[in-house]
Amino acid sequence: MQSLFPSLLAGMATAIGCLIVLLARPPGSRSLAVILGGAAGVMLGVVIFDLIPAALRTGAPLQAITGTAAGIGILWLIDRFLRKRTVASPFHRQTAMRRLGYLMSIGIALHDLPEGMAIAGAYAVGGKLGPLLAFSIALHNIPEGIATAAPLQMGGLRRRHILLINLMVSVFTPLGTLIGVFVLYLSPGRLSFLLALAAGAMIYLIKDELLPAAQQESAFWCWCGVVAGYLILWLSQLLSG
Repeated sequence: MQSLFPSLLAGMATAIGCLIVLLARPPGSRSLAVILGGAAGVMLGVVIFDLIPAALRTGAPLQAITGTAAGIGILWLIDRFLRKRTVASPFHRQTAMRRLGYLMSIGIALHDLPEGMAIAGAYAVGGKLGPLLAFSIALHNIPEGIATAAPLQMGGLRRRHILLINLMVSVFTPLGTLIGVFVLYLSPGRLSFLLALAAGAMIYLIKDELLPAAQQESAFWCWCGVVAGYLILWLSQLLSG
């Protein structure tokens, strides 16, 4: 259970990112494009460097493919549901940004569960892997918190509600660690499916939500953010390797 406290700290990094947004002025179009693009870059790095390779290592390719498809499908269904629930309003941009914030919160929570499980497995191996993995996860949880809070703030949600949502998302990392302490020793195939499920959710968010929303603000600054976010995750992988 030595992995629980580092996992909690890694999860709370999401709330730290949220506080950065709440304590600063509302982001302008360029800043929002960089934030959303940066989140897309970080998530892309997580999918490429962490989730997909881990899913393939811990299970059969078919399980990874099935889990990825399920992650994409779940987010697609949630997106369709939220679109139908969105009431027609003159503030189209505001409602769209709020929906994006909700979707990102759900996607990040799905992604944080297997991350917590991965921390449990890394600590079970021993050595420096556990602390380095927890630190790497904390690094990319901060921009994830920023990218979750920013659209919710632009969507007109109250600050205390934004903070509450991010705190709830933060809990999923240590929750995943608690689950991982038991699951990792019982069925690696289930872990593979969960890792791939999170990868699918991230792929959907990047392609259908983050990039279109960021490009609507500023295409140039969007791609600057994507590159910066990807490089941050890549550098964190180098440091943890």
